[in-house]
Amino acid sequence: MPYKHNADRRHHVGKMTFRVTNWRDYEAGLRRRGSLTLWVTPEALAGWRAPRRKTRGGQARYSDLAIETALTLGCVFAMRLRQTEGLLHSLLDLMGLKVPVPDHTTLSRRAQKWEPSARRNPPQPDGPLHVLVDSTGLKVYGAGQWLEQKHGARSRRNWRKLHLAVDAKSGAIIAQRLTDQDTDDPSQVAPLLDQIDGEIDQFTADGAYDGKPTYQSILQHSATANIVIPPRSTAVESSDAGPPGQRDKHIAAIASDGRLKWQAATGYGKRALSETAIGRYKGLIGRRLRARSLPAQQTEVAIGCIVLNRMLAWARPESIRRQVTQA
Repeated sequence: MPYKHNADRRHHVGKMTFRVTNWRDYEAGLRRRGSLTLWVTPEALAGWRAPRRKTRGGQARYSDLAIETALTLGCVFAMRLRQTEGLLHSLLDLMGLKVPVPDHTTLSRRAQKWEPSARRNPPQPDGPLHVLVDSTGLKVYGAGQWLEQKHGARSRRNWRKLHLAVDAKSGAIIAQRLTDQDTDDPSQVAPLLDQIDGEIDQFTADGAYDGKPTYQSILQHSATANIVIPPRSTAVESSDAGPPGQRDKHIAAIASDGRLKWQAATGYGKRALSETAIGRYKGLIGRRLRARSLPAQQTEVAIGCIVLNRMLAWARPESIRRQVTQA
């Protein structure tokens, strides 16, 4: 057992707990997340139908706003496309609005080409930006691992990889990418940073992002960014002439003071907030993708991040740490 030699002294170490200071507002926001209230502005009604196209091809009936509205409702209430169509029908009928509702085949087709508008881009926070980057796997439609273990047949679809960039201050998702399961994490740093307009003060990620390409991508975006990525245990300092880079300084600091002191000195513990964002996504949006094609899955994830940011703006706990001594 780990720490068994110190078991008789461990009761002296107090357990860290947190106390929510805005419980009343947080509780009200949690109730608001389940509200069925739908507000449709006159501008939304005016833009419900697609503008008339001036080029060759069929005329779209619904605008991107109408498609986004339907897909957002389906994401919030975890419904498939047919159920989403029925939900939007009933809501518009209760509101007395005579507007057409996209059917499930239209939603399936348009979801593969939908792109978030500029108004849907996540707001960039004021002041220095501390970016946390991490990735996770999302299950997709298919037989999955059970078929493989039971019959020895490899399933055609396995899972997708979701890459997130999170603001350490607000917890909001400021950039996202969905790729196949074979895409490595460092290759997605540049596409994530391309979605961020503001200057980055600090970039924090785990050891999977360690390497020269990651440092180059970050410094090309923000030349003065402080990069906090733990080097691998086998990492060695660069042989390039000139002053040591940030990675070389991390390697030297870990060799001199140890990894735990390096983590405390660099604030590496903030990286846990990216895992919190991933857990929040899987808990509220879901662990499985409902769409079957990659473009539609990318749309599903993009809308899921928009929904999650709005939920977070409504209800986000503000906690303070307190020490609880054990008897």
